[in-house]
Amino acid sequence: MFMGEYNHTIDTKGRLIVPSKFREALGDEFVVTKGLDGCLFVYDNTEWAAFEEKLKGLPLTNKDARAFVRFFLAGAATVEVDKQGRILLPSVLREFAQITKDAVLVGVASRIEIWSREKWEAAANYEDMDEIAEHMADLGLGI
Repeated sequence: MFMGEYNHTIDTKGRLIVPSKFREALGDEFVVTKGLDGCLFVYDNTEWAAFEEKLKGLPLTNKDARAFVRFFLAGAATVEVDKQGRILLPSVLREFAQITKDAVLVGVASRIEIWSREKWEAAANYEDMDEIAEHMADLGLGI
């Protein structure tokens, strides 16, 4: 399970250091794709294969399903960790997430999210967490 928040910078070649705790679980090769909320999603190969199977099961005749599959698969890239613990983030993914220099890597259970620092600071506003917690009960999560 991934958890924690790490701040890193993207170098001029588009390389990003992946924290060692994340690398241990991800292995030397994994998948990065466009994510929701304007961030990138990172999956280890096992989680990615399971996600792909779910995507394959969506009906081709449903327009929203086609758009959903296209969104995640067209933006997906397999990346490899170099000897310095870095990955090369493809420019299309950096542009999508608006990551130019400062990045935040966040562990969220079965995946990692990569955010631009600016977007993360805007998204990580938890002033309404009490209200959100109430809605989680409707989804079967009680604390």
